[in-house]
Amino acid sequence: MLSSAHKFGGAPAAVGRLDCASMSPPDTSTAPRTDRESGVWLKRLQSTDAERQAALRELHAILLRAARFEVARRRAALPQLRGGDWEDLATQSADDALVAILGKLGDFRGESRFTTWAYKFALYEAAASVRKRSWQGREVPLTAETWPLIADDEHRTPEQRAETAELLAVVQEGIDQQLSPHQREVLVAIALNNVPIDVLAERLNTTRGALYKTVHDARQKLRAALAARGLGLDEGPRSK
Repeated sequence: MLSSAHKFGGAPAAVGRLDCASMSPPDTSTAPRTDRESGVWLKRLQSTDAERQAALRELHAILLRAARFEVARRRAALPQLRGGDWEDLATQSADDALVAILGKLGDFRGESRFTTWAYKFALYEAAASVRKRSWQGREVPLTAETWPLIADDEHRTPEQRAETAELLAVVQEGIDQQLSPHQREVLVAIALNNVPIDVLAERLNTTRGALYKTVHDARQKLRAALAARGLGLDEGPRSK
């Protein structure tokens, strides 16, 4: 974790990590026309070393403000942390956002201001950092221990409760018999035990994209199993 005393009399840590030749900025000359301010940002981030370093420091300061806002908004999730801990969390989030932005400059399409686009990276990284910290030291549950709590029986008729119980029984059977051990663990952790996907990715030493693919494949298998029993599984909101 970076220290909150890591200020910008010099380049931030993320800037220092990006000085190597392998991390030279991508060519965005083919990107659509952007507003003047955004174009200036892109040009500076691809310019000479001195100009680029100045742009990186300014961008990092923007990201740090965004990260501080987001971690402050989520303080209730980590009541045990103190002021310096929150500042460290915001600084690390800003560093990670800067690295991500520089790796995706070629993806900037000019549909919003560059700073607005960049700001979202910091918000995401800060939110992910808080989620990860809130799970630090906690066991990630990979088995379904809350099946009876999935359906809310309040205000349901006996017939509706019976139908729900039948559907859940078939879903549980499908999870037990149709999914691979890995698919079962991932689906149960994310869909039943509400483990954040970035936390699970870190614990399993994989990526969010790989876990999304695993969940998608597991859902397809379950949908086929339900269809074979004459039951349907309505589409719900996708995991974010």
